[in-house]
Amino acid sequence: MPTKLGQNFLRDKTVLDKIIQAANLSADDLVIEVGPGEGVLTKELARLAGKVIAIETDEELAKKTARNLKFEILNLKSNPNDKILNSKSNTTIVLGDILEINLPELILQNTKYQIPDTKYKVVANIPYYITSPIIRLFLETKYPPTEMILMVQKEVAERICAKAGKMSILALSVQYYATPELLFTVPAKAFFPVPEVDSAVIRIARNKKQETRNKEGMKKFFRIVKAGFSAKRKTLVNNLSSSLKLEKAVVEEKLKQIEISQNQRAQELSLEDWKKLVELI
Repeated sequence: MPTKLGQNFLRDKTVLDKIIQAANLSADDLVIEVGPGEGVLTKELARLAGKVIAIETDEELAKKTARNLKFEILNLKSNPNDKILNSKSNTTIVLGDILEINLPELILQNTKYQIPDTKYKVVANIPYYITSPIIRLFLETKYPPTEMILMVQKEVAERICAKAGKMSILALSVQYYATPELLFTVPAKAFFPVPEVDSAVIRIARNKKQETRNKEGMKKFFRIVKAGFSAKRKTLVNNLSSSLKLEKAVVEEKLKQIEISQNQRAQELSLEDWKKLVELI
């Protein structure tokens, strides 16, 4: 769903089949879809998964899709306290904003697994204008998904999956919690109307040895990362020194301890380099 409010819709069945194959669904799976649009993907998810919750913010589109595909619809915009329980259908179109919905509560209402072993997948062509907030939401929520299969802008997919040398805050924000993988690219002509950008489908798999939900530790990690990336053209030493109010010599010594050159820039460090650096500062 490349443009704001989902004005571009997937039309290529080959791409759709590849997304479904990548999701590897079974009758035991709970799937959350964000931005179902006309329900092309939703219909296939409903055929294979045990339960599908499709969250759509466009009221007219949500009602039309629910009506055409004979899915139940729940309006969380007008009734935010409603619950999706005892549904007669395995698929529910939820009218609401994914960034405003109580996601942990939504998951607990629908998963058959007990806390903390909540299991579900996210499979979606997410709205491109809020790609980063959506990914961060699922990675940082109390009950994160086991994996996400997402269609995103190709350039964003490449940034998320970047290695040391081309790292960014976005890449570190994802890789801190999970392992991303670019599965395949999708040409603009696969959509109607045809957008101006190509897309890509990525898998973001939750790390088995996932970072603990230590809020202070997370804050510290990203505070130092943001300091390191504060000025793209400056060296890591200069950025950390000025942003964290540390003596340059102190920063140089800490970098030396983990074998990082004083001339390196933030994008050249790997996730493991950052973790080591955060421990020292």
